[in-house]
Amino acid sequence: MRARSKRRLVTGALILLGISGAVALALNAFRENLLFFYSPSQVAAGEAPSGRSFRLGGIVVEDSLKRDPDGVTVRFAVTDTAETIPVVYKGILPDLFREGKGVVAQGRLGPGHEFVADQVLAKHDANYMPPEVAQAVDAARARSQGGRP
Repeated sequence: MRARSKRRLVTGALILLGISGAVALALNAFRENLLFFYSPSQVAAGEAPSGRSFRLGGIVVEDSLKRDPDGVTVRFAVTDTAETIPVVYKGILPDLFREGKGVVAQGRLGPGHEFVADQVLAKHDANYMPPEVAQAVDAARARSQGGRP
């Protein structure tokens, strides 16, 4: 093999290795930043990741909203009608946040199976519920009724 052919082969291999490395880094970053949605039933069943951020969606349980004396921390519960998960959030709730309405909270599972939210998103009108929340609630209702839709 001539020196020129070897140089082309080495250059091609280095380019291929560089592209492969870049693709691997991009896919790894994408996987780490991907947020999955879980219903309270899935969280209670242990399907949600521990130590990673995810989204919890459901309906805010009536009379579950409590404010801590610090004035910033709020506690409430989210349900899909089959399971209920307690949520703690430090911050200002959205203006449209209401008990009995749909909500999606982003955060992690904390101690005592409590969801520690970094962000809380509320519905935007009287009839809206995020599609993931609506599907989770419908699935939980079907399971609680013995498989009937």
